[in-house]
Amino acid sequence: TPQVSLTLELQFSCSELLDHAQLTLRATSDSTERTPQDNEVQISVPVRYEPDLFLSSDTDLRRYELQPLDTSSPEFSTTVQVHNLGCYPTHNVTLHLALPALGPRGAPLLSLTQLL
Repeated sequence: TPQVSLTLELQFSCSELLDHAQLTLRATSDSTERTPQDNEVQISVPVRYEPDLFLSSDTDLRRYELQPLDTSSPEFSTTVQVHNLGCYPTHNVTLHLALPALGPRGAPLLSLTQLL
C-alpha cells in the first residue's frame, strides 16, 4: 500500500495559548473505496512553546586595568538583565554568572559588593 509522509509547521497566536492542537487528516480518492472510514484520522498533539529570552549587559567601566596588590581598584557597576521577548510568561528562570574573582597566584581581581 502506498504511504504519504508530510510535515506540518504550525504557528499559533499569542492571544490564546494552547496545550494541544487537534488535527484532522482526510484522504480522498476518485475510485470507489470499500472502507472509506479508514481514510480519516484525528490526532491530538501537544503544543510546546519555545522561550524567547534575551540577555543584555551594560557597565559603567569600559576598560579595566589591574592595579598593584597594595592599591585599590576603581569600583564599577555592571548590570545584567534577562528580557522576555516572548508572548507568554516564563517561570523558574535561573541565571548563572561566572565572575573571575582571582588572578595569578590568588590575587583578588573582583569582589561582588551588591546584588539586586
